[in-house]
Amino acid sequence: MKKLLPTSTAGSLPKPSWIAEPEKLWSPWKLQNDELIEGKQDALRVALQEQQQAGIDIVSDGEQTRQHFVTTFIEHLSGVDFEQRKTVKIRDRYDASVPVVVDAVARQKPVFVDDAKFLREQTQQPIKWALPGPMTMIDTLYDDHYKSRENLAWEFAKILNQEAKELEAAGVDIIQFDEPAFNVFFDEVNDWGIAALEKAVEGLQCETAVHICYGYGIKANTDWKKTLGSEWRQYEEVFPKLQSSSIDIVSLECQNSRVPMELMALIRGKKVMVGAIDVATDTVETPEQVADTLRKALEFVDAENLYPSTNCGMAPLSRSVARGKLSALSAGAEIVRKELAGHR
Repeated sequence: MKKLLPTSTAGSLPKPSWIAEPEKLWSPWKLQNDELIEGKQDALRVALQEQQQAGIDIVSDGEQTRQHFVTTFIEHLSGVDFEQRKTVKIRDRYDASVPVVVDAVARQKPVFVDDAKFLREQTQQPIKWALPGPMTMIDTLYDDHYKSRENLAWEFAKILNQEAKELEAAGVDIIQFDEPAFNVFFDEVNDWGIAALEKAVEGLQCETAVHICYGYGIKANTDWKKTLGSEWRQYEEVFPKLQSSSIDIVSLECQNSRVPMELMALIRGKKVMVGAIDVATDTVETPEQVADTLRKALEFVDAENLYPSTNCGMAPLSRSVARGKLSALSAGAEIVRKELAGHR
C-alpha cells in the first residue's frame, strides 16, 4: 500500500564542513578532481542517512552534488562563457555577477546522471532529483546570443528534457524542476514559461514536480517578502495554467508565510508538496506546528495528494537545525496520518 502523506525535502540540505564552508549559500568546494567526486559521494551518503534517520519517505541527494542550484547545471553546457561576467538583477531583486551566453547552448554529456545512479544504489526508497527550470535558468545568465528570453528558455527546455530522460532511466522516481522565477514574471510564465516547462518533461514516465517558492532565507529574499503585504497571492497568477498542465506535483511554500491556503484550491487534482517547514529561521518547528499546517492544507488538497515538505532548501542552515526540522516534518506528518486513519 502506498504511504499516505509521504514526506520529502524541497531541495538542499547543509553540506558537511569537509566539502564546503557550512551555513553559506553557494560555498566553493574545498576538494578537487577525484577527491571532490569521492567527497560528494560521501556527502550524499551522509545526507541520505540523515533523511532516513529522520523518517523522510522520498529521499534525495540533498543537493550535495551541486554547488549552486542553477549554475552547476549550466557549467556543464557549451555556449556559456563563465570567464566573461555581466551583472544582472536576479528575479528583479538583487544584483549578481553571472556568466554570458555567447553561442548556441548544448549539453555535451550527462550532468547529474552518475550521481543519481549512485543515489539509486544506496537505497530502495523512492528518490527525487531536482533540476533548474528553464525560466529560472535564463534569469541567472546574461544572454548575448539569442537576445530572446523565450528562445533561450526553449533551448534550455530541450537540454533539460535530455537530462531528465537519462535521470529517469537511472531510476529516479520524481524529477523536480525549481522555478522560483514563476513567482515573479507572471506574464512570461503564462505566455511561454509553463509551455517551456512542459517541453522539459515531454515523454517522461516518472512523476514530475515544479517547485515554486519565495527563496532561501537570505536577506535579499526576506527584504522582498516585507514588501509583499499582508497576503502573498503570487501563486494565484500561475496556478490556473499549472492546473491544466501535465506537471504531476506542485511544490509551494506555506510555513510562516502569508500565502493564503485557499490558493491551493486552484490546483485541485494535482499532487501538492506543502512546505510545512520554514527554511528562513533556525527555530525548529514542533511536530504539532507541522501537523497544524498540514490540517489546514487538507481543507484544499485531498489526503492522497498531499506531500508534506520543506518550504525551500536548507543549505544555509546548520546541520543540527536541519536534522531537527526533518524530524519535526516526519513527526508532524505521522500525527496527521494517525488522525486520518482514525476517520476511515
